[in-house]
Amino acid sequence: MTQKIDIATVGLGLMGSSIATCILASGHAVTSLIKEMGTADEARVRILGYLHQLDQEGLLIETPEQIIERLTITDDVSLLSGHTVVIESITESLDEKKTLYHQLEAVLSPTAIIGSNTSAIPVSVLQSGLKHPDRLLGIHWAEPAHITRFMEVICGKDSDLASANAIVALAESWGKEPSLLRKDIRGFITNRIMYAMLRESFHLVENGYATIDDVDRSLRNDLGYWITFAGPFRFMDLTGIPAYLTVMKDLFPELSNSPETPKLMEELVASGAKGVQNAQGFYPYTPESAKEWEEKFIDFSYDIRKLAQKYIPTPVEEVK
Repeated sequence: MTQKIDIATVGLGLMGSSIATCILASGHAVTSLIKEMGTADEARVRILGYLHQLDQEGLLIETPEQIIERLTITDDVSLLSGHTVVIESITESLDEKKTLYHQLEAVLSPTAIIGSNTSAIPVSVLQSGLKHPDRLLGIHWAEPAHITRFMEVICGKDSDLASANAIVALAESWGKEPSLLRKDIRGFITNRIMYAMLRESFHLVENGYATIDDVDRSLRNDLGYWITFAGPFRFMDLTGIPAYLTVMKDLFPELSNSPETPKLMEELVASGAKGVQNAQGFYPYTPESAKEWEEKFIDFSYDIRKLAQKYIPTPVEEVK
């Protein structure tokens, strides 16, 4: 499935546009289904802007203007009928996703693969009630999707493993380094580990052990120092395994396992804070500084991509 097949996407918000950009830049024609055609021009401009970012980093072999010609934006689901891969990136609503899947099943071949960019809804739940649940997979991207190497491909209880392997191969042709989850679990790999870290971070702040800035600084200068080079298991290999067992025995009983959401988080969200999106977050921002942090994040993402390409072998290279 690594040939340049036509691929369909659903949803062209920020993440959906970034996903479409990645696929377009990899040489595919893309048909994107949206709810309202009134948003099509805005999405096309956003995708073209992402393509220009990739071009400035020397990551394209065609011009952005040539690539964008392969994009078709439509509100007519029947135009997706000939596609063998459809990637959905709409709002994280079970009802809306289920409604969409039934619409897709009415026009797609029974063998066409449907991938959901969900980060919270178990794939097995999304599969229930479908005519062909085996063709539905989780395809979890990271923001910004057109830059990062991250992807998780998740099997639900009814998923066809051959389809999952086909998506892994396809994603590798997009420059991704996908991980395959053969069993469904809420949160997948990175979200489960990240939210465990977030819970402990809030525990330290809310109980007066450290400030928000203290926690960020420590993680940035320790975890941030090695995590782009080695995952936790590789890092234990590199730094000596036995000491970790000793620390686990003493530390695990002390870690927070609260099932409650943090009060600080509840209060911040209730106040309307969305982070740099509206210049309200854990840190103070002006509109200008929020935009500057957003731009720094994009620049840093490109730097990490280049670093990974230089130092970190792909799984295939590692086996060799």
